[in-house]
Amino acid sequence: MKAVIIEDEEIIARVLVNTIKKVDSSIEVVEIIPSLKVARKWFGVNAEPDILFMDIQLSDGVSFDLLEHFSLRCPIIFTTAYDEYALRAFKVNGVDYLLKPVEEDDLRRAIGKCKDIISNRAAPTADIQSLLQSIASPGSVSSRYKQRFIVHMRNQWMPVPVKDIACFSKEVLNYIYLFNGERYTVDINTLDEVEELLDPGQFYRANRQYIINIDAVQSVKPVENSKLIIRLKEPNHKFEIDMSREKAPVFKKWMDR
Repeated sequence: MKAVIIEDEEIIARVLVNTIKKVDSSIEVVEIIPSLKVARKWFGVNAEPDILFMDIQLSDGVSFDLLEHFSLRCPIIFTTAYDEYALRAFKVNGVDYLLKPVEEDDLRRAIGKCKDIISNRAAPTADIQSLLQSIASPGSVSSRYKQRFIVHMRNQWMPVPVKDIACFSKEVLNYIYLFNGERYTVDINTLDEVEELLDPGQFYRANRQYIINIDAVQSVKPVENSKLIIRLKEPNHKFEIDMSREKAPVFKKWMDR
């Protein structure tokens, strides 16, 4: 099977190629396309692949524009760093996706779905206009995300608005740190559960221990091996949160959107 990757971050593209090889050696990546402009030229002179991996937000535009110019019938696996409201739309429209950085199990599931589509000779159903509308109007789905958390304070419960939370931390217990420096425990078992409840345009999973609010970031410092150290604003400046090399380009794009 032939595959094409549309991805403007070289490191992410290389990692995806290697992960595809691990998951399914029968898939050959024939082209890595770094921009919307190059994609238009490539599809203008080449036959479509069996599977297309497509980043959503490219440096020169949104990849959905490509689907308005070409009637592609191959299964498409969208990749994204933060557009959870778009991901939900993909599910409704029968289009699969991968959340960056790509996990092997997620990739295996997505490829399996694509193979089912190909073997059944059924075209994937995607209402592109609906997807574009869902992305252009994030406010219409804001109510899907959690608005407040209940925390414990002196044997009492207290509601804390999500907008007041600088970061979530997994230590012995799950804690939330507010912008004013206060710390509370929260009744959620894992940060994976917390992540599902938050607006991914506002909060980012930096590593296994921290989810950070974009408004709480003071600075980001590159260190050896292309890793990042994230420092939060006062009074939470004591936190120096490390981020892996694989996540670094995704985080940069998330901050710079």
